[in-house]
This record gives sequence, structure tokens and C-alpha cells, in this order.
Amino acid sequence: MMTALTKKLGHNFTLPPEYVARAVLRQGRAHSWDSIDGPTTALVVVDMQNYFMAPPYMGACAVAQEIVPNINRLAAATRRAGGRVIFVQNLAPWASEQNWATQKERFLPDSARHRWESMQADAHGFELWAGLDVQPGDLRVVKRRYSPFTRDSSDIEILLADHGIRNIIVTGVATNACCETTARDAMMLNYRTVMVSDACAAMTDAEHAASMGNFYLYFGDVQSTDELTALLDKANT
Repeated sequence: MMTALTKKLGHNFTLPPEYVARAVLRQGRAHSWDSIDGPTTALVVVDMQNYFMAPPYMGACAVAQEIVPNINRLAAATRRAGGRVIFVQNLAPWASEQNWATQKERFLPDSARHRWESMQADAHGFELWAGLDVQPGDLRVVKRRYSPFTRDSSDIEILLADHGIRNIIVTGVATNACCETTARDAMMLNYRTVMVSDACAAMTDAEHAASMGNFYLYFGDVQSTDELTALLDKANT
């Protein structure tokens, strides 16, 4: 029986063997990320904000709290390897009825107001979760869509270019919304991208598994915190 000290953090996910077989057939190996260049790598921590972490917020995802230790481990390893840690925060963009109206219409009026008020820049819901290991040298990005790479969503591409970043490790919440959208967009913009299987969180195991599997098959790599930490530490030697 697992104790509290040995409990697996995050979702109980492993890559399906048939997916791995397809990847090996295509690329000759299970993982495209078999090495990491530390100084050109960024850990992108997506939306680990109070609004997505705990009640009473509508967007609260219970598993998001479980993955905090893994994100902190990856952040420390990224810094040791000479890379950058970037915390991305979602800002509700509805300054007017026309600003992303197609998203707003998917909410009941009270729900839309709750989300908008909770994710303004001065709101508690907008703030990063207190358990995250945020260091003075880390970077911050504020986005206004699911992905910071969406047109006019954020200045992340300028920031990445300034720091010579070509490799992106995606963590955060939710796996199948802002994390996957961010990771897909990064790959399409020619960043070498990996999603972390036990450092992303979704509302259910099924949603998490579907997102991870699809990303692995068609967009980039999927690895665990242990696997990526080992690669980062190897890059540091």
C-alpha cells in the first residue's frame, strides 16, 4: 500500500505501448527529447494561479495542487542547467463585450462575471499559487488567450528570442486546454516542445490521458518529471 510519502503525484498516466511503437516506427526512438541543451531551454509554467488551484473558484482543479512539487523540481533543475523558468498567468480579457466574445458566450452570465472578476490583475484568483518556488531571476508572462503564442495574447515570443530559447518544457493547468494549446502552438512555431506527464493537471484522468497521447503522437514529446530532471542534470555536467 502506498503511504503519503510514496504516493504518485499528479495523474496516473503512462504512454500506451501502441503509441510508443508508432513513435519508434516514425522516428527510430521512443522519445525525441533524448538530450537537452540547458541554456536554450525554458520551463513554461502555465496558469498555476489561485483561480485554477482551489475552491471557491469555478476553475479549480484538484490535481493541480498535487503537481506543485514536480514543477518545483523541474524549475530547480532548469535553473541548474542554465535555462529559464517562465511563469505564465492568465488575465481575463473581457474589457468589452467584443473582446473574445466567442469565449464569453460559452458561460452563463453569473459564471462569466465570476471568471472575469477573479482573474483581473489585482484579484486573488490571478495570483500565482503560494507553494510555487518562484525565484527573483524567473520571468513572468501575462496572456489573454489559452495560449500565450496566440496573436496579441502576450509578448512571450519576444521574451524567448531575447533569451535564446529554442526548447520548451510545458507544465501547469489545464492539460487539455491552456497547456496543450501552448505546447501545440510552440511546436508549430518551431520550438522543440515537451509536455510533462506528471506536471500537468486536468479535471479528469481521461482528459489528461487524451491530451498527452495526442500531443505525443503528432506534436512533440511527453516525458515525466524524473526523466526530464535527469536530462537537465546531465546537461549541467
